[in-house]
Amino acid sequence: MNRSFLPLLIVIQGFASYGLGEDWPTWRGAQGDGSWEASVSRVLTSAGLSKHWNAELEPGYSGITVSEGRVFTMDRPAHEKENESERVICLDAISGDRLWEYSYPVRYQSLDYGKGPRASITIIGELAYGLGAMGDAFCLEAKTGKLVWKRNLAEEENCKAPIWGFAASPLSLGDEILYHIGAQPLGAVVALNQKTGVTHWKVGKDGMAGYASPLVLTLGGQTQLVCWGPNKIMGLPVGGGKELWSVPYEVKYGVSIAQPLFREGIVLVCGYWNGSRAIRLNAESGDAELLWSEEDDLRGLMAQPLYRDGVCYLLDRTHGLTAFELKTGNILWRDRHQLTEAGRNPHCSLVWTNMQKGYALALNAEGELVFLNLNPKEYHEYWREQVIGKTWAHPAFSDNSIFVRDDRQLIRWELPN
Repeated sequence: MNRSFLPLLIVIQGFASYGLGEDWPTWRGAQGDGSWEASVSRVLTSAGLSKHWNAELEPGYSGITVSEGRVFTMDRPAHEKENESERVICLDAISGDRLWEYSYPVRYQSLDYGKGPRASITIIGELAYGLGAMGDAFCLEAKTGKLVWKRNLAEEENCKAPIWGFAASPLSLGDEILYHIGAQPLGAVVALNQKTGVTHWKVGKDGMAGYASPLVLTLGGQTQLVCWGPNKIMGLPVGGGKELWSVPYEVKYGVSIAQPLFREGIVLVCGYWNGSRAIRLNAESGDAELLWSEEDDLRGLMAQPLYRDGVCYLLDRTHGLTAFELKTGNILWRDRHQLTEAGRNPHCSLVWTNMQKGYALALNAEGELVFLNLNPKEYHEYWREQVIGKTWAHPAFSDNSIFVRDDRQLIRWELPN
């Protein structure tokens, strides 16, 4: 690596005032569960969606976050072999103008699917946290992009990189920032001080990291982390210590990608090769038991399923969007690939806009935005619109708009209301 390449910060300009609306400051939104309360019309006029702006990007899989009038993502600029880098970009949400960017050197080597970073930027107050594909953890000032701290956790915490790189977005808990990094010999999850980056504690063992951020839940008055790694699903105590519970689940190629879901005392994980597992947690004893498993007919990939009134909605890799009962795994219906095309790696990001009424938005891998109703009886679509090129990057929602990206650009579209 060219050691003369130093972390680079470029501040472009100030930003315009921003309107009202629920922000999307972290992976899967403010609540971390893919919910965003907004009024979206079931009717789309012939004019289609209104584009606010588009901004140039380089390749990457990093999702988008939005906070206080700023839009954040990561990419990997065009490079020569000896001058590789990852970059954080901050845009003005109103104009799309670039406010600042921060770059640092990285060497992808033989990383599979090596376009660019995977994890989303996490915004906590005035600070922005990230994780690069090769294990670079960092904290920046959200307003200016000034570096607060940076560590290569892969090297410092003795972590073996997953086949497709580190991908779990940083998770805030109290005054700490959590990374699912797979430290050895201990530390599936590593907790750092938010302000200094110093390691506070480590917890969990599973060989290497999975690709999903941990899930925080409270059971029997105790806060715990649910961490899904390549070999098992674990309940881990906050602050460190022994596993609270674990259920073996060895997944092919270590593809534990979609974030676990917790509803009705049940943890649900949906794997690509090895299917889904539902685990019931006992609030009194703290024990966990496998409630059901489905190896063939409920296989997800990168998208966390949505839940409403006892029913989950999952994009199955073979059968398309599928509705099934959380408690039993019983399949209610399939959409026969209406939402997104069949293929080797089908994908869509599902987000509630009104959970009570079953309204949801889905961005599929073909770059189509679809407004639909999710209910136990049938698939019902209101409208769809092409909003971006082919993409696996998860979108963000704020101020009655959707922010989408591919390998060339990031676009803000206004939603009909």
